[in-house]
Amino acid sequence: MKKTLLSWLLVGGMGLSGAAFAQSDYPTLSQLNQRLQRVASNASAELTSLTKTEGGKDIWVLKIGTGKLDEKPAIAVVGGVEGYEVLSVELAVQFAEKLVSDHAEALEATTFYIFPNMSPDAYEQYHASLKYERRGNAVAIDHDRDGIPGGSGYSDLNGDGLITMMRVEDPTGDYLISPEDDRVLVKADKSKGESGKYALYKESKDEDKDGEFAEDLKEGIAFNKSLTYKFPVFEPLAGDMPVTQKESRAMLDYLFEQWNIFAFVTFSPANNLSSPLKYNAGNAKKRIVTSILEEDQALNAMISDVYKKTVKQKAYQQDNQGTDGDFFQWAYFHFGRLSFGTPGYWVPEYKDSTGKGKSNAEANYLAWADSLGMQDVFVPWAEIQHPDFPGKKVEVGGIKPFMMTTPSFDKVEEIAVQHTDFILKLAEMQPKLEIHNVKSESLGNGLTRVTMDLFNNSAIPTHSEMGENSRWLRKVRIDIDADAEKIVSGNKIELMDSLGAYEKASFSWIIRGSGNVTVKAGASHAGFTSTTVKL
Repeated sequence: MKKTLLSWLLVGGMGLSGAAFAQSDYPTLSQLNQRLQRVASNASAELTSLTKTEGGKDIWVLKIGTGKLDEKPAIAVVGGVEGYEVLSVELAVQFAEKLVSDHAEALEATTFYIFPNMSPDAYEQYHASLKYERRGNAVAIDHDRDGIPGGSGYSDLNGDGLITMMRVEDPTGDYLISPEDDRVLVKADKSKGESGKYALYKESKDEDKDGEFAEDLKEGIAFNKSLTYKFPVFEPLAGDMPVTQKESRAMLDYLFEQWNIFAFVTFSPANNLSSPLKYNAGNAKKRIVTSILEEDQALNAMISDVYKKTVKQKAYQQDNQGTDGDFFQWAYFHFGRLSFGTPGYWVPEYKDSTGKGKSNAEANYLAWADSLGMQDVFVPWAEIQHPDFPGKKVEVGGIKPFMMTTPSFDKVEEIAVQHTDFILKLAEMQPKLEIHNVKSESLGNGLTRVTMDLFNNSAIPTHSEMGENSRWLRKVRIDIDADAEKIVSGNKIELMDSLGAYEKASFSWIIRGSGNVTVKAGASHAGFTSTTVKL
């Protein structure tokens, strides 16, 4: 039974970490807002509502750090890019809670931007009387372009409050019973001489009588399908143009002002942490680049190794490395930052006593659930009378919504701790500019030669290769505060495209006069450093 908001507040005295785990199910939006306000009560945190969705829900961002926040490298952590992934929201919120309560030292060197929930309208469906895995916001959209928005959505045909699947016996259908589990349907493999026996649909009716089912959902635009990279034109849930929604526009407008972000960690279906992206030379050289660049692939592989050593669970059948219009790819291809994605959780791979597993994800899930005695995960197939299929056998059933992407809430703390540790390790690896080997050499006649090395003491370069090529990230700037007329040799301002991992660059000036000069070097996403030299 879910704890009420009152019971959650009553345990608030346990502190941020304790409060986060005081309930038995994923929080409501109201409970999330209470927790975010508690985080914002910390002196190092600032909570801002970027906008409200069409459904009246806040799009929050937490800015957490100390000192000169905009002159330190920053990591952006993003949850709720997919509305049905309630775990992603919880991981982002718990990261914020743990950051301010247990890891204050990390705030000295790094700024964190946390976007806990980019799909609050869809998230709310988890707690609704009718449960289904929703992606779209509350905007009224005519997905099938028949002039009637939301004309053919889901229908609860068996009255259980869940939207599952319906299968229709049809010799022209594409699906047949899986040989691995008779509860599961799989596509017939025609190359092996298999023929389908069922048509398979989401639980629905043909309400607009166009021969299609659930093609005009009573929900709007999906945040994770409406960004600019490979925007899926004319597809449902994407909209007519990218970044048309209040939440996506507000977030991107905000990000374009945050020059100090060097990396994103997005809790989403996309996963380049368990399995790094692969470099493709042909796609990398196209006018519109569709492959991770070669140097960035090496970085991805290095960070992936850190992730797999930190997060214990091994990924199962996680080959989703981005979908058209998603945020994970936008952050890399169009914003030029290092972009890392993970769902945070996978159904474990099940193997029987002989060591044999399942090739189908649903069959794997059901076998794993059966092995643990989990009874309430599947709606048994049951025949119904369907008005759109007279004379045909129609059955409703299937795995319940959220089961395959959402662990029980008592498992979340361990997942959150491991992902917090990973993000903090990533922060420790951020670009770190240092000035070394400073020398001041008198040349006579009032002239002094000043030399120094600028060193990036990090395994991560100051710029991703994509960021350097896009010219979007600011260059590393080296300033010497001597008057221009006193600089006999060298430039008052130097600009560098990038400084690689553990790479140094040497600089030299000849300056006329006496006193002190100060050299400042850096970029907001790589940090700043300075030194003062006596002439």
